Amino acid sequence: MRHPFKILVCASLIVNFQLSILNSASAQTLSLDSCLALARRNNAEIRISQMDIENAREVKKQVFTKYFPQANLAALGYWAVNPIVHFGLEDIQSNDMRELLEALYNEVSVSSDVQNELSLMKKGASGSVTLTQPLYAGGRIATGNKLANLGVEAAELQSEMKERDILENIESTYYLVTGLQEKVATVTAALTLLDSLDRVVQSALANGLVTRSDALQLQLKRNEMLANQQQLASGIRLSKRLLCCQIGIDYSDSLCLIIENPSSLYPFTPTLSSGSRPEKRLLELSVEAEQLQKRLTLGESLPQLAIIGTGFYGNLIKNDPSANAVGLLSLSVPLSGWWETSHKMKQHNIRITEARIKQEHYNQMMSLEEEKAYSDMLDAAMLMQSDSTALEIAQENYRLATLNYQAGVSTLSEVLEAHALLLQAQNAITDRHTTYVVARRRLMDLRKTH
Repeated sequence: MRHPFKILVCASLIVNFQLSILNSASAQTLSLDSCLALARRNNAEIRISQMDIENAREVKKQVFTKYFPQANLAALGYWAVNPIVHFGLEDIQSNDMRELLEALYNEVSVSSDVQNELSLMKKGASGSVTLTQPLYAGGRIATGNKLANLGVEAAELQSEMKERDILENIESTYYLVTGLQEKVATVTAALTLLDSLDRVVQSALANGLVTRSDALQLQLKRNEMLANQQQLASGIRLSKRLLCCQIGIDYSDSLCLIIENPSSLYPFTPTLSSGSRPEKRLLELSVEAEQLQKRLTLGESLPQLAIIGTGFYGNLIKNDPSANAVGLLSLSVPLSGWWETSHKMKQHNIRITEARIKQEHYNQMMSLEEEKAYSDMLDAAMLMQSDSTALEIAQENYRLATLNYQAGVSTLSEVLEAHALLLQAQNAITDRHTTYVVARRRLMDLRKTH
């Protein structure tokens, strides 16, 4: 009986060892850079924007085919109940001619099987191929290819903007999570301080130096800290779920985010100068696209010149199949569309002017946006210095309040108030750091300095 027991124990140890390996492997630690890399590969919106680029490239390839001859194959077959063409001697209107042909037929039909009537086109089939090579289409082919090139560039710029905005949101979510993690550490440290203070209160209560009210106040404050800790845990869990959705991975409770050293982020001090933003190029493309659309409209009213070649083989008329080929030179000059085209040209001129007005307006708005991002980052950096000073003051006030309480000079309410101010100052540092890094990222995106 001992041998099976040993086997069971060994199997249990092996299973537990494998489970521990799986649990350690499932624990995932991510940095900001790894989150951004995962988003570039997995984020659905980024992937869709990249597919839009491929779609624009396929459109460009489609338009490029217009430079080459257009080939068309056609086939025709028919079968008639009665011949479409039927002609006999009785159909001849001239009596003299009809009598002459009848006499000739009577002599020839004796030695041959010549019929006295002619039947054509009872059945037949034919196949043909047509090649059309445009020589001049009013410039519409070249203009269409230029528009397709603009479409590819516009899709690439829009994909760049989409990726930029998504990565910016991911970084904001990332620092939201790390900020909440720091607040959890702050609350944990606050609970430790309350525990040490509780020992002082319990000792004083045992010696009759304080009342039961002080102990209850301390317990109430501890319950508030525990509730705050639970709220922070819920916020971290929801924020992590959001981050996992943004970077395209499955959520796990064991996911851990690395808290970066804030001092490594602060030396960034850019000058107030505008960079090359994709939005500016998109505005330029909108003006160029309207100008090309105007040229397309003009091309519809210009002469169209093309070479057409067609070849066919079949027996549509007579039973013996035959082949032939024809070459054509086609010139088409639209005459009645100039009136309509003139109004279309005016409409395009209005759209071009409108696009230029939008370009100027949005360029000014983007300049203002960059200036605001720059000011937000500098304000956050400067306020962090004042927050650090406020934290030092809060720490000193709490230390003095604790000493005064132990000496019987101050009340517990003053100690708890000082503790609340200390916690507020610590959380302010965390919030200000998050505000700074988000503003820094926004400015870097607008300047394209990363």
